[in-house]
Amino acid sequence: MSVPRPHLRPLLLVVDDDQPVLRVVERLAGKVGFDVVTCGNGSEAMRELMRKPADLAMLDLRMPDVNGLDLLRQIRSAVPSCEVILMTAHAAVDSAVEAIKRGAREYLTKPFDFDRLREVLVEIRDELERRAQVVALESQVARQLEFFGMMGRSPVMQELFSLIQRLAPHAKVVLISGETGTGKELAARAFHQAGPRRSRPFIAINCSAVVATLFESELFGHVRGAFTGAVESKPGLFEAAQGGTLFLDEVGELPLAAQAKLLRALEYGEVQRVGSLQMKKVDVAVIAATNRDLRAEVAARRFRDDLFYRLNVVDVTLPPLRDRREDIPYLTAAFMRDCAVRMRKPLNGLTPAAERLLFNARWDGNVRELKNVVERACMLAEGATISERELAGAFGPDAPKPAAGARAAEPANHAADVPPPLEAIEREHILDVLRQVKGNRLQAAKVLGISRAPLYRRLERHQLEDEAPRPASARRPS
Repeated sequence: MSVPRPHLRPLLLVVDDDQPVLRVVERLAGKVGFDVVTCGNGSEAMRELMRKPADLAMLDLRMPDVNGLDLLRQIRSAVPSCEVILMTAHAAVDSAVEAIKRGAREYLTKPFDFDRLREVLVEIRDELERRAQVVALESQVARQLEFFGMMGRSPVMQELFSLIQRLAPHAKVVLISGETGTGKELAARAFHQAGPRRSRPFIAINCSAVVATLFESELFGHVRGAFTGAVESKPGLFEAAQGGTLFLDEVGELPLAAQAKLLRALEYGEVQRVGSLQMKKVDVAVIAATNRDLRAEVAARRFRDDLFYRLNVVDVTLPPLRDRREDIPYLTAAFMRDCAVRMRKPLNGLTPAAERLLFNARWDGNVRELKNVVERACMLAEGATISERELAGAFGPDAPKPAAGARAAEPANHAADVPPPLEAIEREHILDVLRQVKGNRLQAAKVLGISRAPLYRRLERHQLEDEAPRPASARRPS
């Protein structure tokens, strides 16, 4: 399934009951890179907007059927990501102030200063283009940062990937700790895929979801007649995972009786079906995961100490999302990319307010919560861009609270309460690419997926001409 292509050019909706004004704006906006739809009244404009959300709307302040300020309010409510410019032949300070308060981007007077109108349109076009390209860039980087389904550019995640890569060929028993939603099963699958058992089964069980009386049967199997309802013999998960990997999620939930049998299976590589006297040899790697403090569980006598030490041969701890906030843009871009394909929506970015909301949220549910919030916001999105309102709706009734850990992830040159802008991420990535290709602009443009002209514009915008490396042949002699 292919994702629907977003507008190749941003879409401008012009609303005015004066036909000459519509023609003038349509001609000028078309020349600077907009697709243009014109409407003669507010009702027609709202119908058109619901049919095809616009990136920018230009509204006359005074129309026969509706006041421009009221139409501004309706548009900001229906399509929050749509920028709005108000136009009027009756300029007044109070109406301009009110327009800005209600969310208007600009307030232009008629007859137009065409240089100013062109400047505003070009500025908004470049901003929309940059927003879409930054998300595309993050999505591209996210693919490069993927490690067997996990993703992260932060140092703590890169170190985790390196650790898994080094241990996977040798480790047969692994304990993965981490808060709910940090990706413990993904880490277990990464161990499996990076190791010698990758072609064999990967069997997972959530220990907290199995009835206590059935644990032994699930793990070790049973023979016919072993208990009421056992009408036929059944192998357990250890046998099903023969030669591969068994993943025990939330291992701290195992009953003590099952813990004893699990310890024997780990120690001797053999299992005994419920109701049978026969031992069966098994060759299975066991990866256990928990969001509990197992040492505290051992101290409370809810978890066997000998089983804990047997599982704790290789101990891997996954970091919470609040400790790797620099990964949020890449995770978000990857989730949005998947949603765009699944939902067949031309999603291409977030508003700056939405970005700040994502960056500063507490994320008690970690990556799983981020994924769920982004998916719900994509469902709610009317246009190509996700707004703060749609994200707030995706979070549900509990409004996001500022996170205590937000400060640690920010660059030192940013204010403590302001997340790093996407432009900073783009600047850093362009520098990284130029270093990798030893300053070759043409090669860098190919890697970035753009032509040379946009690359040079970005170098100028980010003031990188002096800082960016150049090919050896282009350097000036000292």
